[in-house]
Order: sequence, then structure tokens, then C-alpha cells
Amino acid sequence: MLKTIKPLLVACLLALLLSACGSRQIQDSLTGATAQMLVSHSIDDLARHLPEADFLPHAGKSVFLTSHFLAESDLRDYADQRLAIELQRRFKMQMADSADDAELTLNVFYTALGTDFGTKGFHIPLGFMPGFNETAQINLISLEQFHGVAEMYYFIGQSGSERRGDVLQARTRTDAIGLPIITIPISSIDRRDQGGD
Repeated sequence: MLKTIKPLLVACLLALLLSACGSRQIQDSLTGATAQMLVSHSIDDLARHLPEADFLPHAGKSVFLTSHFLAESDLRDYADQRLAIELQRRFKMQMADSADDAELTLNVFYTALGTDFGTKGFHIPLGFMPGFNETAQINLISLEQFHGVAEMYYFIGQSGSERRGDVLQARTRTDAIGLPIITIPISSIDRRDQGGD
């Protein structure tokens, strides 16, 4: 009996070690409120952290904002509007309808606008069993990360290409510890304690 238990224990231990991995999945849908809050808070943080060194010298000027992203999307439009409000509010810039009507141009290149989901830890895969989805698993202990990401860089100047800004990134997160029966939240996206300025 001991001879059959030993190989079984080694096989279980090996399966456990092989299942201790991490994965990331890009979410292409904002159907849930959590995903929407993660992305919108990330875009808000990105706009609030526009560096004064690049924008304060242009305070009060008219600016034409043009943006670029991998695909046309409502997220890009949302981010553009949030940036425009920040430029008006913090730097007293007036938004122009065309480059010809503006004193300077701001070219924004978004490199990320969306959510991603990642899992790191130990789990037992069930996808090889009949009747289970190929991604089905039982968490033994894992860190589940659900993040909203907004990232961009920009060129600003009279022709829209004189001064290149650094890459700015904002990440809003909600993480949890996954156990076999329960998931325990360890961070929250509750931002009610952050007052406006």
C-alpha cells in the first residue's frame, strides 16, 4: 500500500507545482460597473497627473487636442473629454476646434485604455475533465488582480511635436485572495474619501 501511495503523492505534488503559475487576460468589455469604475478612475488619475512643467508655461493659451489610439472607441472619447476638462480647469487653456484656430497643438497617444485580469498562485486545473470549461480551476490560494489601466504620452507645441512628454500611467486596482471556497477582497476601488480640489 505504501508503494502505491508514494507515487500518488509525488504526482499530486508535481501537479500542484505545475499549477502554480500566473496569467493575464485582457478584458475587452466594460459591461460591469467594476470594470467601468476601474477604467474611469484610471483615466481620471491620468488627467490629474499631467505635469505642470509641460503645461503651466502654456497657461491661458488656446489648444487643439487630437488623440490617437489603436482603435476608435468610446474610451478614447471619454479620455479626450477628461483631458480637455483638466486643461481648462488647471491650466486655464481654451479648447480650439481646429489646429488653425489654436496657439498650440496637443497630440496624445494612448497606449492603453482598458482593464486586465490576472491570477497568480496555486490552483487545480479542471479543464481536462469532461463537462468542464477549459479554464475551470479550483483555487488553493491565489492572488486575483483586476486592474483598470490608462497610459499615454503626448507631444505639445505650436506644431504639436516640439515637446514630447514622458509616458504617464495610472492603474486602479481591486485585488482579492482566492481560496477553495471563498474569495477575500484585499483592496477596494472605493474612492469616496478623496475630496475634489
